[in-house]
Amino acid sequence: MDLATLLPVLWAGVIVFAVVVYVLADGFDLGLGILFPFAGSEADRDRMMNSVAPVWDGNETWLVLGGAGLLAGFPLVYSVVLPAFYLPLIVMLLALVFRGVAFEFRERAPHYKQGWSISFWAGSLVATFAQGVVLGGFVRGVPVEDGVFAGGTFDWLEPFPLFVGLALVFGYALLGAGWTILKTEGEQQAWARRCCRLLLPAVLLAMAAVSLWMPLADEQVAERWFTWPNIAFLWPVPLAVLALSLLHWIALERGWQALPYVSAAALFLTGFFGLGVSLWPYAIPYAVDIWQAAAAPNTQLFALVGFAVMIPIILAYSAWSYWVFRGKVGDEGYH
Repeated sequence: MDLATLLPVLWAGVIVFAVVVYVLADGFDLGLGILFPFAGSEADRDRMMNSVAPVWDGNETWLVLGGAGLLAGFPLVYSVVLPAFYLPLIVMLLALVFRGVAFEFRERAPHYKQGWSISFWAGSLVATFAQGVVLGGFVRGVPVEDGVFAGGTFDWLEPFPLFVGLALVFGYALLGAGWTILKTEGEQQAWARRCCRLLLPAVLLAMAAVSLWMPLADEQVAERWFTWPNIAFLWPVPLAVLALSLLHWIALERGWQALPYVSAAALFLTGFFGLGVSLWPYAIPYAVDIWQAAAAPNTQLFALVGFAVMIPIILAYSAWSYWVFRGKVGDEGYH
């Protein structure tokens, strides 16, 4: 296998890795923000915010890394996907900035604490919904002609992308509730368990709807999942979703601490695997594959060396941060 064949596969792996880590990491603190108004008291909200204070900004490193990797490895995708989703991407970035400002000012402007709490919730909700819209629009397919985006400004404003946006809100909220179980105690932890019990059925219904919607909307996806011999290898995927959902429910009922978040994260991984199976090997569904979209081999190889150095460093300092702040959160911060 020559470099021109191998490097696009490696770069696809790098970008998928960055996106998945971002979703699992920043997903729980966005989900925590979505749940913010429903917490029992201001003290509960303080503990929720304190639980992510040491790590939330580092989580967003993976979003930057994924975007930079896309530009370096697949510039064609970058030049097509951005025009296709300019509006939801700008809304997402502005919401993330607004949310970050609210995070900092909530503690530094106590007279306006309630207003900044609402701002933190709104920023988290809007950013999550916009991410889901972009994902749904990308999965649905982006029209390309002669290497240029050939659609309209509001092509993303359709039922499927909007539904995926709503589904991601429920999914991130489930991650946020699982994180709250892990980091809190007593009544607040019991409240988070109740949230998980309400959110899990919604997440499962959303996953089922997307799983049916995609093959019904596109014959290539239907052929990928439901023809022989593919179906013989892929039938464990929905079974894994059911098993993880049962595990999540058992963890809630038995009062386990870490497993609700871990099982919710595993549900996301299973969903990503399903999307990967449906979309491979397209870099722009269903028009351009990863080899057609790839940068020149020399460019990909040069950038890959840099990423091979940076990713372990980012993983190391992220792991160290999570290890240092691994305990429970009380009224005064981490125990």
